[in-house]
Amino acid sequence: MKKNNCKPFKTSFALQNRHVQTLYSSLFRKERTLETTIEKFELSDGDFVECFWYNKPPTNSSTPIAILFHGLEGSYKSPYIQGVMLELQKEGIASVLMHFRGCSGVPNRFARAYHSGDTADALEWITYVKKSFKNSKLFGVGYSLGANMLLKLLGELKENSLLSGAVSVSAPLQLDLSANKMNSGFSKFYQYHLLRSLRRSLKAKYNDHDMSTLIKLQRSKVKELSSFWEFDDVYTAKIHGFSSASEYYEKSSAKQFLKDIRTPTLIIHALDDPFMTPAILPKSSELSKSVTMQVSANGGHVGFIGGSFLKPEFWLEKRVVSFVKSLKVATKEPMS
Repeated sequence: MKKNNCKPFKTSFALQNRHVQTLYSSLFRKERTLETTIEKFELSDGDFVECFWYNKPPTNSSTPIAILFHGLEGSYKSPYIQGVMLELQKEGIASVLMHFRGCSGVPNRFARAYHSGDTADALEWITYVKKSFKNSKLFGVGYSLGANMLLKLLGELKENSLLSGAVSVSAPLQLDLSANKMNSGFSKFYQYHLLRSLRRSLKAKYNDHDMSTLIKLQRSKVKELSSFWEFDDVYTAKIHGFSSASEYYEKSSAKQFLKDIRTPTLIIHALDDPFMTPAILPKSSELSKSVTMQVSANGGHVGFIGGSFLKPEFWLEKRVVSFVKSLKVATKEPMS
């Protein structure tokens, strides 16, 4: 594991609470209106994803491109996506967010959706971007669910990755432990909020698909799914070909793939993340030499807000961009 040579994350006493860190941007950061270019990308199975470009470069340019992957039920409206897009632009780096199926506001065509271990769509999109921008270095940045997916993809590809570098933020590296945590204490608040959105999306699918037959659940019963374990057992696992939530969590957790990563990768994590416990973190023996771990005491889930309550400093997006910048002119060799 490469040693961490960057400034550690520190925050003020008023911002140290894990829930303040997690909720600050959603509650207090203003939503920005970014002029994005929307590209509807047709997938090989007949479905599609919508990809939002910010400062899309000409195809013959050598402008570096950061490919972003949002978290569960996230989108281009997510504060961490808007923030990192703006920060990347300051450094001359273009960015594009690949929405997972159905997350851009436009329903996808199939009864299936997306999940933490579904790397196929991302691989198709990355491959397409590389073919379209032959002179540009590509970087991947994933948040939460998107971070788990990205790390799993890098481990699957090993030395065949098309990315020159990657950053993972708040990845639930061991999904069963994260699901357990989300079903306990105050973390149930986050589970409730996310499940409300997931249940709403699932109910909408009954309008276009025979979901009662596909997942053996009547529409009226969807409201009774009150934990990730229940939702993933009934819908996520079943519709994506897993026998159960347990099998889905086991096969989709990125932790087991970290030893195979050959792309220079930074994993950013906070010990006080309310979406999971420190038990999800890998041991040094479970990491390849291409992976750098940066673990902070504070930061919450996709938070890492420095400064003061009234004058916040968004350390996370600056750290993401500084890592990408450090690799922008480097050769595409594994870090040792």
